[in-house]
Amino acid sequence: MPHEFPAERDADSPVLAAAVLPLCVACGTQYGAARSDCPICDDERQYVPLTGQAWTTLARLRGPSHRGSIHAQGPGVLGIGCEPAFAIGQRALLVKAAGGNVLWDCQAYLDDELAALIRAEGGISAIAISHPHFYTTMVEWAREFSVPVYLHAADRSWVGRPDPVLEFWDGDDRSLGEDLTLYRAGIHFPGGTVLHWSGDPDGGGALFSGDIINVIPDRTHVSFLYSYPNQIPERPQVVQEAAARLAPLRYERLYGGWWDRVIPHGADRIVQESARRYLDFTRG
Repeated sequence: MPHEFPAERDADSPVLAAAVLPLCVACGTQYGAARSDCPICDDERQYVPLTGQAWTTLARLRGPSHRGSIHAQGPGVLGIGCEPAFAIGQRALLVKAAGGNVLWDCQAYLDDELAALIRAEGGISAIAISHPHFYTTMVEWAREFSVPVYLHAADRSWVGRPDPVLEFWDGDDRSLGEDLTLYRAGIHFPGGTVLHWSGDPDGGGALFSGDIINVIPDRTHVSFLYSYPNQIPERPQVVQEAAARLAPLRYERLYGGWWDRVIPHGADRIVQESARRYLDFTRG
């Protein structure tokens, strides 16, 4: 059943025109009020461009310069993004699970045409996001499809646009249905989350990781970084704990955070081998 959420309101207008809320050009985060700084970009896991902080709105982005795009990324998985790429090139994944489609991660662009294409694929029953770099316009998406957004409570402070659609969960795992489970890996951000799908069409299982677990170009290993643009390695203890937490899971495929960053076979073995390699190097 669709969730019902109250209309957004502020002191100056009956209904807030959400499409004109400030949208950071560098990282794609939407904020609930005008500001000069972007906390996401000011953090050492992102960066402020040399040209300085710049802002746009979803309404401007919907002009002739951009359009939505949908492409297959694997069995039962559709990638959703925009062309040309915006911010850090985020793309979301529509996971076509038996209990209802789940949008994994989020990207800033959304218009009526893209929403109609997603509804033609069965719509969205819930949204789950790996970490703050993919929060983008998550409230817009949740309100368009009348669904909740599941975020780990450890990253609550990074939310730029608070809203009743946001549902925070605690602990190390959270079920989204009979074959979908969120796990806190804690890499990159304290609430850094991955999604395990035991019921993927090929029967081998799939893991969706954003860049909590980052798929490298040749697909033979994965990497673990605290900051990707600033090349700060993740702390060994965090990687060790994450690897132990994920070790019982079985998954042939791993879907990373960007277009076509997919490991098609043996992904669970590759993640564990990569963690061992990482710990060997970082501990000397």
